Amino acid sequence: MDLHQRYPGVSDLKAQARRQIPHFVWEYLDSATGIEAVPRRNRAALDAVLMRPSALHGEVTPDLTCRLMGQDYPAPFGIAPVGMSGLVWPDAERRLARFAAGARVPYGLSTVATRTPEEVGPLAGGMGWFQLYPPRDPEILADMLDRVRSAGFGTLVLTVDVPVASRRERQTRSGLTNPPRLTPRLAWQVARRPVWALGTLRHGMPRMRTLDRYITQEKRLPSTAHVGYLLRTAPDWDYLWRLRDGWRGKLVVKGVLDPAPVARMEAGGVDAIWVSNHAGRQFDAAPASIDVLPAIRDATTLPLIMDGGIEGGLDILRALAKGADFVMLGRAWHYALGALGARGPAHLHDVLLRDMASCMGQIGARRLGDLAGRLIAH
Repeated sequence: MDLHQRYPGVSDLKAQARRQIPHFVWEYLDSATGIEAVPRRNRAALDAVLMRPSALHGEVTPDLTCRLMGQDYPAPFGIAPVGMSGLVWPDAERRLARFAAGARVPYGLSTVATRTPEEVGPLAGGMGWFQLYPPRDPEILADMLDRVRSAGFGTLVLTVDVPVASRRERQTRSGLTNPPRLTPRLAWQVARRPVWALGTLRHGMPRMRTLDRYITQEKRLPSTAHVGYLLRTAPDWDYLWRLRDGWRGKLVVKGVLDPAPVARMEAGGVDAIWVSNHAGRQFDAAPASIDVLPAIRDATTLPLIMDGGIEGGLDILRALAKGADFVMLGRAWHYALGALGARGPAHLHDVLLRDMASCMGQIGARRLGDLAGRLIAH
């Protein structure tokens, strides 16, 4: 079967994944918070970024290579961290890490993944980034950083846009709890998705394995609270500076939508800023990531990473043209896994590369640096 005939775009992978994943898991992956205005806002803002087609520019063989934080990459996109990734598709973290190593794309592992840094880091071949939901306890933080460093992760991503837990009403309605409990309602959904069910049975019930060793250490954890409460979700400037002092690798701050604090971050030794609205999962009045990108670009010389509503190669080009140095996708890789299993990530990667090359041929852009010059000003 020619996958490009059957699944030529991210939307095709998404539709197939929905048929393969239990409903409550789909609601976890695909939902946002509130009335889910942010995903629509992301889409509308991306669609508003227009680029001028070119004529008589001759043949174009686009150069997609880029350099980010001292490392060269064959293309300007990677795999964003997704919490409980292994719930979405069995063993998702290790599958994506292996793919990242082969394709030489960065792979973000979440603190609340279903696999530990020790299990995933060696598979990522130096491409691993660790997304930190900051622990309250300094001893837990120190141990976690040691584990991450020893496992081969060279880049730490501090998430700052989760100061409080979001409501995610659609996810709540689905019946999903944390940790997951298989109620009769959910069991029926699982029974209707045999590939997912058998894979989950083989790899074990998903849970936040990185935090397992800290459960007995945290005396303040309420008996009714899940293990995620080990994490402090609202770091301040002092926390950031202590983290900078304690981490010897690259440090990225993720979840920035305001240009005001970025100069202070740059002065304090942060290596890159990640412009993100958390895919609308935190705050329904947040702006579209691409709308705030130019102002943040003007406020710093640091590399800028962006996510938020990216659905194809053209969207990646739009983000780069508006000031991003690199683009991350999260859901799309999980749509690919859900649709095609082990074949999914490589197919999505090829879809994105082909889309970028086609669009750059339309606008006569031979290098990523040419993209901004093809923008149509509003």
